[in-house]
Amino acid sequence: MMKIGQVVDLLKVEFPALSISKVRYLEGEGLISPHRVGNGYRRYSQADLERLRYALAVQRDEYLPLHVIRERLARLDTDADAPAPQPIARVVARDGKIVDDGPMDLEALLAHSGASESQIEELVSIGLVSPDVRGRYSQQNLRTVRLALEITRKGVPLRNLRAVRASAEREADTIDQAVAPRRSRSRSAGEETARELAELVADLHTILLRRAVDSLG
Repeated sequence: MMKIGQVVDLLKVEFPALSISKVRYLEGEGLISPHRVGNGYRRYSQADLERLRYALAVQRDEYLPLHVIRERLARLDTDADAPAPQPIARVVARDGKIVDDGPMDLEALLAHSGASESQIEELVSIGLVSPDVRGRYSQQNLRTVRLALEITRKGVPLRNLRAVRASAEREADTIDQAVAPRRSRSRSAGEETARELAELVADLHTILLRRAVDSLG
């Protein structure tokens, strides 16, 4: 059994921005259930640690909202035959080196996303992805392209995703206004609050979107 500080220290190697408050927030969202000892302090098991590692990884790599992560974990808890979480696919450059967190050129982006060059050009033009000054693309861009292509396969033209980007930017402005006073006092505290607010807003957005879609039928 581990204290919360030990859990954070173990996971910080993979997730440098992790904080005690973030762990407590994820506990409050029902992703983990640490044991309480006699004095009321939390103690975390290895299972809690692995659940946290999985939740943080899919948040970072797949941009999943918390309710989806919670549903995945619940399926694993109740279904002995449920497939174990698969590791995130890693991108390999032409020289064979792993480039999980590094930028890639257009050729690599096309190869690993399955997009055409014209599709990438359209995504750049509407502001969903953007190369750096050297014309290279981040892992976040790769994930964005994959999501955009999946949405397109469901019948939504790429150009219509401009509205999704605009909506995200409006939500970011709302969050920025809320955390500005904290950021002026402590940049790290402001950034942490902004991340937590982003998760809450994403969950709320998902609920409202589903409700709106349900009302269409």
